[in-house]
Amino acid sequence: MATGAPITAGTATVRRCLAVRRLELGDFRNHPRLLLEAGPQPVVLWGPNGAGKTNILEALSLLVPGRGLRGASLAEMDREGAPGGFLVRARLDAADGPHEVEVRHRRGEGREIVLDGHRLRGSAGLADRGVAVWLTPAMDRLFVEAPAARRRFLDRLTLEVDPTHAGRVAAFERLARERLAVLRGPRPDPAWLAALERRMAELAVAILAARRQALEGLRRELARPVMGFPALELRVEGELERRVEGRSALEAEELCRQALAALRRRDAEHGTTALGPHRSDLRVTALDCGEDAARASSGRQKAMLCAILLAQIRLRHAWHGDLPLVLVDEPATHLDAGRRARLFGAIAELGCQAWLTGTDREIFAPLEKRALFLRVDGARVERT
Repeated sequence: MATGAPITAGTATVRRCLAVRRLELGDFRNHPRLLLEAGPQPVVLWGPNGAGKTNILEALSLLVPGRGLRGASLAEMDREGAPGGFLVRARLDAADGPHEVEVRHRRGEGREIVLDGHRLRGSAGLADRGVAVWLTPAMDRLFVEAPAARRRFLDRLTLEVDPTHAGRVAAFERLARERLAVLRGPRPDPAWLAALERRMAELAVAILAARRQALEGLRRELARPVMGFPALELRVEGELERRVEGRSALEAEELCRQALAALRRRDAEHGTTALGPHRSDLRVTALDCGEDAARASSGRQKAMLCAILLAQIRLRHAWHGDLPLVLVDEPATHLDAGRRARLFGAIAELGCQAWLTGTDREIFAPLEKRALFLRVDGARVERT
């Protein structure tokens, strides 16, 4: 079937979930034009490397708050050689009904998001429609990379239960930059610094509380994992967490404010903010043996990520009554056939619309008759 022709699948009765029923791409990555339709069931995108499978997942990830599963710039997502920017347009089924979403980039301009004909100020406005969770090969080194990657992962986990979390994180980072600019200026204004630090302290404590609440929910889910995946303990470590542990919110805010004021000279000299939620780290250990994820084998680490993914899905349903869109890129990487089958089965049983990619159709044999299979090759898509 030609790329421009709609690809359709039947419908099925499922629990309330975020599902993409129609996707249209224009000049996005290697796709000059793509149009496909799907039902609520899983969608398998299979075909050779470099065909554009992951690019479709990335486009889907732009339909929820954030920068997408690659964290790429808008210009990177424009198709090479195309005169304008890209277009991602979709018809969604959400918990509150159907919606039309359009995400557009014009070269030299920012991202434009239109929801049901109304332009949004930013991607945070998409949070009420639902969220997405994903697992990609780039995440396979999450536990051994620098803390920044785990912190971003932690904040995505938190966003799934608290849609306002991303706004607080962005506001704290903006105020931290403003404070550093004042500190490094010719005549820092103490009153202005005090006002900035007071607001930063309020945001920092709220960020820590939201992360803690999300992790408490995830711990409950991770204590009863899907068979074949490890039970895990998640915790957040950091200097700010140590300082405010056991304190009330007001006490924690005051301690944070005082610490920021005491660190002014140090921060001015180093050009960084030494204390705050941007210094936190996520630690993951196996409950059965106490093994730290950073020391586990590649296969064990992938199994841990799968356990967290499934816990995210269950937690979202427990908190909000709906299910997220699930994006899984190349699940065959570091995951044996038995665990792949259990992962696919668990996702299907939960009732999510999941989009999965791989080079070989046989990898997804457990999903036969339960999923829509699409072959992607040379930016062309056909039903198989």
